[in-house]
Amino acid sequence: MTSEPSAAPATGTRRRRGLLVFLRDVLIIILIAALVSFVVKTFIVRSFYIPSASMERTLMVNDRILVDELTPRWTGYERGDVVVFQDPGGWLGDQPQPPASPPLVQAIDGVLTFIGISASDSQDHLVKRIIGLPGDHVVCCNALGQITINGAPIDELDYLNLPEGNTAASNEPFDVVVPEDSLWLLGDNRTRSRDSRAHQELPSGGFVPVSNVVGKAFLTTWPFGRIGAIDGHHQAFDSVPDEE
Repeated sequence: MTSEPSAAPATGTRRRRGLLVFLRDVLIIILIAALVSFVVKTFIVRSFYIPSASMERTLMVNDRILVDELTPRWTGYERGDVVVFQDPGGWLGDQPQPPASPPLVQAIDGVLTFIGISASDSQDHLVKRIIGLPGDHVVCCNALGQITINGAPIDELDYLNLPEGNTAASNEPFDVVVPEDSLWLLGDNRTRSRDSRAHQELPSGGFVPVSNVVGKAFLTTWPFGRIGAIDGHHQAFDSVPDEE
């Protein structure tokens, strides 16, 4: 008769223990997922959104893109690659501050950015197309309005966003030799892109150190109707000889 009342407390204890084990397992799964996401974001693939029109029509404002951080560590970069990079100094200037979010929202977004789910640090980075590699002699422009690299003209009309009736690759002339371990980067929307051309007066000469490059943009992931690969248009550079 005395054994029956003790059954209920024992059952309740087992249930509580089972719930604690379940919550522990869920927490471990979440921590492992966050760690994996952080490793992926830091070393393999990273997400960014596009805040400006400098790469239209290739990339539109508010597009979400994925950036390959891993492959270029072994293969390097090619002319035509669309890359995301940190400001080498003086490119971004004073950015307008977005409206302040509640502290809790800021904290959550900071954590999500840290592990690579959010992309709130996109405003601190830029995206452009590689035109000149280390050692390249890049000149604008020839009689047809084309940029030449090491004496060979490149046909960029497939990806440039130029005003109607304008076929010149740039309205700003330049004649540069790309230093070692640096890149010459231009936006596809040449009339609305403050790129290497616009920063030649800086100590860097408008060149971007390769060490500042996060990686190569390879996929647009949002909006849904724009999901697809990001074209490097490498064929436009096929006729370019090795650096002079």
